[in-house]
Amino acid sequence: MQFPTVLRTLCTSSKPKASTRSLVPGSAKRDIKLLQNIRFNTTRLLSTSIEPALRRSYLYVPASSDHMFEKSLSLDTPPDVFIYDLEDSVPPSPFDKKAARRRLHQFLHRTPEEKLPPPDRVAVRLNDVNTPFFEDDISEILKHPSVGILVLPKIHSVRDLHHVSRAVRSSNLSRTPLRIVASIESARAVFGLGGIVSWKSEFGAEQGGELAALLFAAEDYCADTSVVRTTSRQELLFVRSQIVIAAKAFGLEAIDMVCVNYKDPAYLVEECEDGRRLGFTGKQAIHPNQVEIVNSTFVPSFKEILRAANILHQMDAVHSSQKGAFGLAMEGGSKEMIDAPMVKQAENTIRLARAAGLKIPHVE
Repeated sequence: MQFPTVLRTLCTSSKPKASTRSLVPGSAKRDIKLLQNIRFNTTRLLSTSIEPALRRSYLYVPASSDHMFEKSLSLDTPPDVFIYDLEDSVPPSPFDKKAARRRLHQFLHRTPEEKLPPPDRVAVRLNDVNTPFFEDDISEILKHPSVGILVLPKIHSVRDLHHVSRAVRSSNLSRTPLRIVASIESARAVFGLGGIVSWKSEFGAEQGGELAALLFAAEDYCADTSVVRTTSRQELLFVRSQIVIAAKAFGLEAIDMVCVNYKDPAYLVEECEDGRRLGFTGKQAIHPNQVEIVNSTFVPSFKEILRAANILHQMDAVHSSQKGAFGLAMEGGSKEMIDAPMVKQAENTIRLARAAGLKIPHVE
């Protein structure tokens, strides 16, 4: 485990789980003690900025079990988004699909509003638009105002999004705009990313929903393209980068693939750090034990926050002296040139850190 991840664990407000603590190298304990003595400043550095809502972890909750529903309400570390799943976690028979749909309806209906997460944290993954289950799924789920996000599998083109949007409008229900998450699972979808990310509902966001994120379904993509999966993830670098770039070009979130090695926390840390470096804003999880690591990794490390705070503090002084750039001291005595693009990066880092509830070091 790299040291920045240890710092993320230190900075999170919730108590780390045993699986996360076990990853902390013994040699890092002295550094953590030093960090605990650093003075922090809670004054807002970006008074005019809007802090983004954090959606780092997306946890799938199978609709095949009432027990799973109830357990989702009492997790020690809840995800940022719950995905109640009517698709892959349910056997494909019509009987099982109908039973899962009814089970989810009853759960959402009987659970008091105060016990459910807010709608912007409750998602349902429907069966895809080309199955005989989609129409019943969406008509049932749209009855529940507690659901604010639809995760749509196997979105291959804008035609699929239009189909969903028409179903949303036909519900004739007054509600805040539904957030739509498009799952990218095929070569065709990747080839048509430009059209997908630029899609807007013909009925407007309030009546037809709005595209909010792209989600990468790695295993489905590999099945479609014959890509051979390896633990290095090298074979997925190109497609993952394409998804991030397309999403960011249109202000969408980018949700990285599931880590199928759910009993290997060290590998999960590695995969999370890899995804964050590529620009993903969050990651899917298939087990509650993965949530803590995902949440603590998809935020800036302490070193990143300290560097950003230093940049913003020093740039204020530089601007007052009518200069546009300065040299920031680095470890080892060298310096790196800081100018406007790096200031923007620093502002983004501080904004994300504040949204995560992390403290900002005082810089003098």
